[in-house]
Amino acid sequence: MTVLLKTTPQTVHWGYFDANLEPAVTVKSGDTVTIECVSGPADILPAPPFTVLPEHREIHVACKPHIGRHILTGPVYVEGAERGDALQVDVLDIKFRTDWGWNVQRPLMGTLPEDFPSYRLTHIPIAANRNVCTMPWGTEIPLKPFFGIMGVAPPPEWGQCSSIEPRAFGGNIDNKELGVGSTIYLPVFAPGALFSTGDGHGVQGDGEVNLTALETCLTGTFRFTVRKDMKLNNPRGETRTHWITHGFDVDLDDAAKEALRDMIRLIRGKTGLSAEDAYMLCSLAADLHVTQTVDGNKGIHCMIEKGLIGG
Repeated sequence: MTVLLKTTPQTVHWGYFDANLEPAVTVKSGDTVTIECVSGPADILPAPPFTVLPEHREIHVACKPHIGRHILTGPVYVEGAERGDALQVDVLDIKFRTDWGWNVQRPLMGTLPEDFPSYRLTHIPIAANRNVCTMPWGTEIPLKPFFGIMGVAPPPEWGQCSSIEPRAFGGNIDNKELGVGSTIYLPVFAPGALFSTGDGHGVQGDGEVNLTALETCLTGTFRFTVRKDMKLNNPRGETRTHWITHGFDVDLDDAAKEALRDMIRLIRGKTGLSAEDAYMLCSLAADLHVTQTVDGNKGIHCMIEKGLIGG
């Protein structure tokens, strides 16, 4: 079964995750949901000739940001998901909804706030038919869309959590590897998992250094599968060629340790290697990437080719 979840004032939550949110839709394990999303507050909307979605303006009128800054569509309640399970989310398709994206630089934010203290908003044209965006000086960049935020509800005892910092439940991971054809595995902390997504990105470099990527409005199609056989500490990713583990911390060194420890766990689970041998394999064949340096909890992701550990 495929369900369409439209983005409306009734189906979004702005800036936070919460285990007490009412589901926007309920599906069974194995079902597919197409989810519409919008991105950005009213002050980033462009003037003509760019086209602004009517529902984007409706959300600004009817809803207000709470804690964080991202407009998220959901949550999706997946029947059978219980605390301690994992939710497998296959990213089947992503489509652009608008002909523009935006990038913003804000005072006291980003990787170099001391060097760039001023506010700067840039609207960037998107030509989805040619799969490029055009920078103000004319350079065309190939598009590689993905959702910066894919996450489930946090543990109920955590209360409401901001959409800004990525955590064990996922959220604002900003991993550009998680586009069409990828899978993200999320630890479940609340009944139904309560998956939400948003923060559409047209393209992003590792680091997302000036605060945002090419932020834009996307529609994604996802297949949800409850995994009783998988126990996770943090989100994991899978592409056609690689396994991916994640670490989040205010300190990049500690984020790297977290991602590496989970990669060692992943390798051991798939191969039966000792911890020492898995650690050695990581030193020879795994790659640590800086996911982002701008979201409070910084991100590191560790990648290893699937063929090295049995697919």
